[in-house]
Amino acid sequence: MITADTESARTSPEKTMPTDQSAASGIWLVAEREITSRVRSKAFMISTGILLLVALAGVLIGGFSSRTAEPDAIAATSQTASVVSALPNVTVTEVADRAAAERLVLDGDVSAAVLPAEGTATGVVILAADEAPSSLVMGLSESPQVDLLRPATTDPLLRYLVAIGFGAVFLMAASTFGATIAQSVVEEKQTRVVELLISAIPTRVLLAGKVLGNTILAMAQIVLLAVIAVVGLIVTGQNEVLAGLGAPVLWFAVFFLFGFILLAALYSAAAAMVSRQEDMGATTMPLMMIVMAPYILVIIFNDNPVVMTILSYVPFSAPVGMPVRLFVGDAQWWEPLLSLIILLAGCVGAILVGAKIYENSLLRMGARVKLLEALRG
Repeated sequence: MITADTESARTSPEKTMPTDQSAASGIWLVAEREITSRVRSKAFMISTGILLLVALAGVLIGGFSSRTAEPDAIAATSQTASVVSALPNVTVTEVADRAAAERLVLDGDVSAAVLPAEGTATGVVILAADEAPSSLVMGLSESPQVDLLRPATTDPLLRYLVAIGFGAVFLMAASTFGATIAQSVVEEKQTRVVELLISAIPTRVLLAGKVLGNTILAMAQIVLLAVIAVVGLIVTGQNEVLAGLGAPVLWFAVFFLFGFILLAALYSAAAAMVSRQEDMGATTMPLMMIVMAPYILVIIFNDNPVVMTILSYVPFSAPVGMPVRLFVGDAQWWEPLLSLIILLAGCVGAILVGAKIYENSLLRMGARVKLLEALRG
């Protein structure tokens, strides 16, 4: 139901054509209202705290589990010392003969000993108390030469974990705050609060304030997660990983900012098309699928350069695809700039379409507004 005051608010020149100063003030007032209501919510603060703790635990566990194991102490004679020294993650204790090597092994001073042995395939023999280190046995075994036609620039497991990390952060933040925006819009329609709001400020100012407020909250979470990741990597001694993640994390923050604005505008528009919480899923489900797609596709195809290249240029998946490509070194210096331009164009288009749907549907009560009706007004 549209009241006379509401109708006059929509048609009044002062409301439909506000000055830049009044529009900016109105946007900030709505944004401040959104931020304050979320920060005062115990559920929001508890969920944010749990998310940060889980992220910290994940970084610490992953960091400690990926740390290089303690080197194996290996005894060797002068004839075998050079062979053992070439093996990774070992320390060599040189001995004079077999008897000295046996004493060190039995006393537990070394894990094993490598001695010369004629007539064997490798020319050496391993002495161990009860079990020889598997890494030593594999290192001294004869293996065929392997020529890689497309060698990996990063560790496959690390690349997989980074893809999961970027994808999970994007999925959780976008879906959580997107649902928050949608719920706020529907609540205001159900309680008729929206009629009071747009009698004071234009509809597009209300939309811009909602998007701005939730974007600030989402970016605050991203910054906190980045700080936790940095602290966790420093504590676990993963300095090389931290150095490699620096630029990709910064690009992820930039891409996430505009990607979230795009999604926030669409979530607001989708929620404005319904008047009840029970109907919200019908209009927001396509957006949820769009948010989940980058997470699933990047995890599945993180080692496929063709698919990752495509994903890094699609506006909905670029916030995840491009940072992953930057981390593994597959992207040229100009590619993130081009991808960002495409994302900005998509963001502008989504804002224009979302604002039109939002403005044409916000005061429509009752049955769900069809998309074509919302676009036509």
